Amino acid sequence: MRVSICPAVTAPASLFGAQLSKVKDLSGRIHIDVTDGKFAPSQITSLDQITDPKDIKIDIHLMYQRPLTQLRKILALQPSLLIYHAEAQGYFIPFMHMLHKFNIATGIALLPETKVQEITPALKYLDHVLIFSGKLGYHGGKADLKLLEKVNLLRSLKPSLEIGWDGGITDKNVKKIAEAGVNVLNVGGYIADAKDPVQAYDKLKKLVEV
Repeated sequence: MRVSICPAVTAPASLFGAQLSKVKDLSGRIHIDVTDGKFAPSQITSLDQITDPKDIKIDIHLMYQRPLTQLRKILALQPSLLIYHAEAQGYFIPFMHMLHKFNIATGIALLPETKVQEITPALKYLDHVLIFSGKLGYHGGKADLKLLEKVNLLRSLKPSLEIGWDGGITDKNVKKIAEAGVNVLNVGGYIADAKDPVQAYDKLKKLVEV
C-alpha cells in the first residue's frame, strides 16, 4: 500500500487557522484533531470551531465521549474520513452505515491500552484504524513502537485495511513505523513546530518512499 505523510492540526480555535495554513499545502491530506474538552481534556478546537478546506482531503479525529450526537455537524463538514475512538460511548455500526451513505469513510482510533480484539466485530465495516501513541489533544507525544504489534494483527485480520499512526513520529522512527505496515503517518509537532515545515515534511516523505 502507498504510504502517506499526513500533517496533523492540533490547535486551539485561536491558532487553528494559522496552523492549518502552515501545513495545508504540504500534502493532499490533512488530519484535524477536535475534542469536546472531556474525552481529551485539552483546549484544542471543537467540531463547531473548525473550518474545512474544500480543496484537500480532510480526516477528522473526533475525540468526543459521545460521537453519535455530532452526526449532523459531521455531515455538514463532509470530511473524507471520520475517526472516532473505540473507548467512546455509543453503538456505532448504524453510525458507520450512515457515514458511508454520505461517502464518508469510517475509522476507529485505539488508545494504547485498548486491544484490537475489542473492535474485531466492527472490522468488516471499517475503512481505517488509527493506532494512537501520544497524549490526547497535544503535539509532542512519544511513539511507543511496541504498539506496532497491533498493526501486525490488524493486517492479518483485514489485509486491505488502511492503518494510521498518531503520536511521536519523527525522522528517527518514521521508516520503522511505515515498514511495519502503517500507511497513513499523521505527523503533528515534527512538522508544525519545525522552523521550516516544508523541509520537515519533505524529509519524512523521502524516508518512506519506496
